[in-house]
Amino acid sequence: MTDRRRINGPRGGTNPPIFASSLTSPSTLQATRPTRTRRPDELRKIYLKTGLTPSASGSAYLELTPSSPASHQANSLIPVSSSLKLTCTVHGPRPLPRSAPFTLHLLLTTHVKFAPFAARQRRGYTRDASERDLGVHLETALRGVIIGERWPKSGVEVIITVLEGEEDRWWGDEVGAGSNGVGAGGGWGMMNVLAGCITVASAAIVDAGIDCVDMVVGGVAAIVGNSNARRKRQLVTAEGRQTVLDPCPSEHENLEAACVVGYLQNRDEITELWVMGNAGTATEDLVDRAIDAANAARGVLVEAIKEAAQSKFGIKDADNGERKSTAATQDVEMAG
Repeated sequence: MTDRRRINGPRGGTNPPIFASSLTSPSTLQATRPTRTRRPDELRKIYLKTGLTPSASGSAYLELTPSSPASHQANSLIPVSSSLKLTCTVHGPRPLPRSAPFTLHLLLTTHVKFAPFAARQRRGYTRDASERDLGVHLETALRGVIIGERWPKSGVEVIITVLEGEEDRWWGDEVGAGSNGVGAGGGWGMMNVLAGCITVASAAIVDAGIDCVDMVVGGVAAIVGNSNARRKRQLVTAEGRQTVLDPCPSEHENLEAACVVGYLQNRDEITELWVMGNAGTATEDLVDRAIDAANAARGVLVEAIKEAAQSKFGIKDADNGERKSTAATQDVEMAG
């Protein structure tokens, strides 16, 4: 049944046009495949900003900058690799309805939804199974962080909208160039989406002023096959496969396994763990590398929250390196 209140988009994909001149041969198409120029332990640049939605109790926006240079897409209208853009709003804590049963803990509700234009294949207006799974994983990561005993019979809602999602493979694999393991199983892009959801939700929760035991950060690591391996001792497994941090699926032909964690650095605890693929005996090392990625992303989260706090409470850096409130330095005149 169609919705007559709006003009629905096409049911199929909404991919950009592909000109026949750019598809002369599979070898020519493969030459445009993006390659990873970052070090195996280097993350993409992260942009994180809080307080963008005034009507919400807390909000945040996260964006990952594509690592592939723009010169690769000079002869094509199709981006070389996808990016990741997430927005999160937090509503609450607020009292539950009178009809709701009494609870001693804060009732947490998570909602993850892809925008219809977030991927090459157009998304529907209702949540599908993958979006519901992301919501469950996000709730698991956040449930062990919030101190729920301080808000009895109250609820908080975390809503994340994916404006642009990470693709599961390179677009050239879908037009006849073939795939060497990337398309098998699929879902590689969901790992980066979940890690970004955890980080942006943590920033929005802190912006809402909700008490937490620590700031949870998401991190991703993946095992790449021998075809893409660079011989780095500290990041090569016993089977000769390479472990990379913050993988971009379009930059790797042979992704064998991936892991995403929700990590609390101060407490050294993992609140969420999701492993996909066959890591074999390198599973423990893969989890450790995902924790390293979370620790690296934590610095961006701390700086974003510190900048938001300085702007909200009027805190500025003094010349001697200490911070003081501008409100405290102003003289107060009292009427007699």
